[in-house]
Amino acid sequence: MSPTSIKTTCPYCGVGCGIEATLIDPENHIVDIKGDAQHPANFGRLCSKGATLGDTVSLENRLLQPEIDGQTVDWDSALTHVARRFSAIVAEHGPDAVAFYVSGQLLTEDYYVANKLMKGFIGSANIDTNSRLCMSSAVVGYKRAFGADAVPCNYEDLEQAELIVLVGSNTAWCHPVAFQRIRRAKESNPALKIVVIDPRATSTCDIADLHLSIRPGMDALLFNGLLTYLAETESLDRDFIDRHCQDFVPTLLAARASAFDLDEVAAGCGVTAHDVAQLFAWFANHKKVVTVYSQGINQSGSGSDKCNAIINCHLASGKIGKPGCGPFSLTGQPNAMGGREVGGLANMLAAHMDLENPRHVDRVGRFWGSDKVANRQGLKAVELFDAVAEGRVKAVWIMATNPVVSMPDADKVKRALQQCELVVVSDCIANTDTMALAHVKLPATGWSEKDGTVTNLERRISRQRPLFPPSGQARPDWWIISQVARRMGFAGFDYQASADIFREHAALSGFENDSMHGVRAFDISAFADIDQVRFDALQPVQWPVTAKATQGTARLFGDGGFYTPHGRASFVPIVPRGPVHAADAAYQFTLNTGRLRDQWHTMTRTALAAKLNSHKPEPTVEIHPADALQLGFRQQGLARLTSRWGSMLARVDITVSQQPGSVFVPMHWTEQLSSRGRVGALVNPVVDPLSGQPESKQTPVRVEAWQPRWQALLLSRQPARIEGVEYQVKVKGDGYWRYHLAGRDALDDLPGWCRARLNIGSAEMAECLEYSDAAAGDYRLARVEAGQLSACLFVTAQAELPEPGWLCGLFGKTELSRKERLSLLSGLPPRGEQDVGRTVCSCFNVGEKTILQTIAEHKLDSVAGIGACLSAGTGCGSCLPELKTLLADAGKAALEQCSTPKSG
Repeated sequence: MSPTSIKTTCPYCGVGCGIEATLIDPENHIVDIKGDAQHPANFGRLCSKGATLGDTVSLENRLLQPEIDGQTVDWDSALTHVARRFSAIVAEHGPDAVAFYVSGQLLTEDYYVANKLMKGFIGSANIDTNSRLCMSSAVVGYKRAFGADAVPCNYEDLEQAELIVLVGSNTAWCHPVAFQRIRRAKESNPALKIVVIDPRATSTCDIADLHLSIRPGMDALLFNGLLTYLAETESLDRDFIDRHCQDFVPTLLAARASAFDLDEVAAGCGVTAHDVAQLFAWFANHKKVVTVYSQGINQSGSGSDKCNAIINCHLASGKIGKPGCGPFSLTGQPNAMGGREVGGLANMLAAHMDLENPRHVDRVGRFWGSDKVANRQGLKAVELFDAVAEGRVKAVWIMATNPVVSMPDADKVKRALQQCELVVVSDCIANTDTMALAHVKLPATGWSEKDGTVTNLERRISRQRPLFPPSGQARPDWWIISQVARRMGFAGFDYQASADIFREHAALSGFENDSMHGVRAFDISAFADIDQVRFDALQPVQWPVTAKATQGTARLFGDGGFYTPHGRASFVPIVPRGPVHAADAAYQFTLNTGRLRDQWHTMTRTALAAKLNSHKPEPTVEIHPADALQLGFRQQGLARLTSRWGSMLARVDITVSQQPGSVFVPMHWTEQLSSRGRVGALVNPVVDPLSGQPESKQTPVRVEAWQPRWQALLLSRQPARIEGVEYQVKVKGDGYWRYHLAGRDALDDLPGWCRARLNIGSAEMAECLEYSDAAAGDYRLARVEAGQLSACLFVTAQAELPEPGWLCGLFGKTELSRKERLSLLSGLPPRGEQDVGRTVCSCFNVGEKTILQTIAEHKLDSVAGIGACLSAGTGCGSCLPELKTLLADAGKAALEQCSTPKSG
C-alpha cells in the first residue's frame, strides 16, 4: 500500500465492510474509496452507501466549534460548564437525575469511556443507546438461551448452508454486501434453498425459493409450529438435547399448546398450509441451516420471545455450533456489537458483566478503582425520554444520534427535550432535529477523522482509522467524555490515545474471567498489553481472542458448552403474542417502518451524497392496489398518515409487494429535509417488557388522501430559502438542490407568491424565462446566468409536474444550447434527447427510461446484458431485483405489441 492509502472500516451497517481509502487531496478532503479486497467481511465489495463515502467527508453541515446557548465558546469553557452542571444536578437530585443517550455510531473506545463515567463514577446506569432500537431483543434471546450475548455464526456459514431462512430481514437493502454473498452462494450451489419470511415482498425475495408473507407479528407462532413439527416427525437431535440442553419438555409443551398442527399454524399466520409444510420439511431435512433474523423480529412488543422461538428450533435439531448452521441475528448499526461489549445498554455492565450481580459489580469496581459502580438497571431508551418529560431526568447528554427523529412517539421526545433543564449534544453534524434543541453543542470528529475499533455482527473487531486530522475544533468523543470526567473530579480518565482505552477494555474482558470466577464469553485479553504500533496494525479478528485463541474464534458452541451456570443451553417456553395495538375501525392499517436501499438512519451523512438521493427522493407510503383503489389514491399522489401519537405526509407508492391492510414508510426523513416526513412521530411507544425494544413494525394508522391546491418542483443551483410551505422535501443533487412542494393555501398572485416565498426571483445579469396561466393555476420560471441554468420552477394546480431527470442533468452543463433553452419551460427534453427517468442504479446513476430504451434497442434478455451495456447492476448489486422487473415488464410489453392486430 502507498503512504496515501489507508485501510479502515465502513461506518454504516453491521456488516462491517473493510474500506481502502486513497487520499487524492487531503487538504480539501478529496479521497477515492474502494472496498478492501483482503477484509474478510466483504472481500472488496461495497454497497451504494459505502461506495459514496468519499462524497460525505466535506465540511458541509459540520459542527466545528463548541457552543453554549447559541454562542461560540472555547473547549475549556464548554467542558467546565458541562461538568459543573452535571455535578450540581447530581449533588442536588442524585445520580439518577442525569442520563446519557449514546449510539452505535460511536467507536468502542468512545462507548467504553461513556459507560465508565456514567456507571462507574457518576453511579447511575442511566446510559442507553440507539442500539436499543435495533438489537436489544436479540441480546435477550441469546442471553436466555446461551447464557451470554454471543452470536454463534459467521459469514462463511451463509456460504456453507444448505438452507437459509431470512426472517423479518430485507437483507438485500439493509445488509447488501451480506446479501450479495448469499446470492453468489446460491449461484455457485443451485441446491441451496432460500426462504424469506416477511409480510412484504421485498427485494430480498429476488433469490427466494419460497416467500411466506405472514401476518405482521406472527413469527413466534410459526416457529412454535416448526418446533412441534420437528418433534412429530422425529427430526429432533435427541443426543444434543440430552447432553447439552435443558428445559426442552416445557418448551415443547408450550409450542404444542399454541401450534398443535400445521393447518392451525398456517391459518394463524395467514399463509397456505402447503407453504408452511414446505418450510418445515426443508428445515427438518437439511443438516446445515442458518436462520437470519433482523428488525422484523426484534422490533416487536414480544421480540425477545420471537428470537428464542427461532433459537429453540436450532437447539432442538442440533443445528448450532457447526459450519453452515445457527441462529444469526443481523444487527443494523456499525458498532452495536462493540457497544454491547462495553455495557452500553442500561441493563448491562462492561465486558458482558451484569449490573444486578454483586460479584460482577464488585469486580468492575475493583478494576476501575471506584466504589460507586451502579448496581441496578438504568432507564432504557423509551423510559429515559419519558423520565426527561416527567422531569425526573434533569440533564441528558446525547452522543452521535438523533432521537427526535428515530425514537417512537418522536414528538413526545421533542417536547421532553424542549423542557429539559440541560441538553448536551455531541455530534459531528451542525444541523439535526436533536441538535436544534441543545443548550450545549460539542463538535465531535466524524468518520474519516475517528480512530479506534468497531465490532461487526459476526463478532469481528476491525480498526476504523483516520484519513484526515480533526476538522476545526472537533475532538474524539472519548476525549470529550474524559475531559468532562476529569473536571467532575474523577480519576482514571487520563487517556492519551484510543489505544490506551482499547488496552484497558481488553484487560477488563480477561479480568477474573476463568473457571474459578466464572467464564465469560467476551474475552479479548490477548490484547491486554497491546501497544500503539500493534494497535495501529491490528487486523480484523473475531472474539474471543485469548492466549489459547490468539487468531480469534470463527464460531461458538461447537463443543456443546454454553455460558449458563450449568453449562447447558436453555430452551425457553414461548407463548406467541400479537401486536399490542391492533388495527381497528379508527386506525385500519398496520404501519411498518424500515430502511431504504441507499439511505442510512436520519440521512445526516447519506443525504450529502447526491447519488444516494435519486432512487427514493421523497418520503413514501407503500400501499396495496386494492387499498389504494378503496381510498381513491393515485400513484404519486399525497397521503396523510395519522396514528394516536402523531401524523405525517408522504408520497403514495401503489405496489403489490405490500399486503392489503398494511403500509410501509421509510424511517429516514427529518425536519431538516422534510416538513412533515418524520415517521417516528407516528410509531407507538410500546416496548418488549424484557428488552425494552420498541414495536416499530406494528402501529395502527389511518391513511387518507391529502389533496393540495397546488404542487411545485423547484431546482436551484443554490439552496433556496422556502418558508410557509406545508409539504416540503429538500434533496441534494449533483450541483443543484431539488425541492418538492405542495400546499393548500390559495395562490392568487403566482409570480408574486413565488418571489416572496421561494426566494428565486430575478437577479442582475440573469436571463429569466417565465410563463403564467392564472386561470389554470400554472406558473413556470427558469433563470439562466452566464449561460448556465441557475434555477427552474414549475407550479401547477391541476396538471402533472415534469419528471426532473432531464432538468437535473442540465445543471451539469457549462452552457445550455438554444434548443435546451427553448425547452426549459416545457420541462421536456428537445426532440432527439432522452429523459433518463427515475434512478434505478445509484452506483452508476442509470435511469429507468435509459434501461428500457437499451433493452428494446439491443433486444436484451438478461440483467447481465444490461450490465454489459450500461454497467447497471455491476456495482453493489442492490438494483438487480429492479432490473429483473424492468426486463420482465419490457418482455410483456413486447409480447402485447406482437399480439395486437395491425390495422390495414
